[in-house]
Amino acid sequence: MKNSVLKGALGALAVAGVAMIVKKAAQRKRFVKGIFEEYGIKEKSPFGLADKIREMDEEQYQELKGKFRKEFASRCHHRFEKKENIAEA
Repeated sequence: MKNSVLKGALGALAVAGVAMIVKKAAQRKRFVKGIFEEYGIKEKSPFGLADKIREMDEEQYQELKGKFRKEFASRCHHRFEKKENIAEA
């Protein structure tokens, strides 16, 4: 009895984990698709993005870079940095 309950609980936990991963991947895919649309990139590949970056001026590049950093930044790393800044003050 104990093993079947444990297996059921672990199975439910695994399904929830996979669902969270799929949801996050879909969000990131939508973000990248939005970037391609916003900047008018027709070739939907890293090469198309690189070509567009070469054409950009510095201001546009920094704006795009900031968007990617905001979207793909590690959440736990930022929490650690904030604790250090508070400790310094």
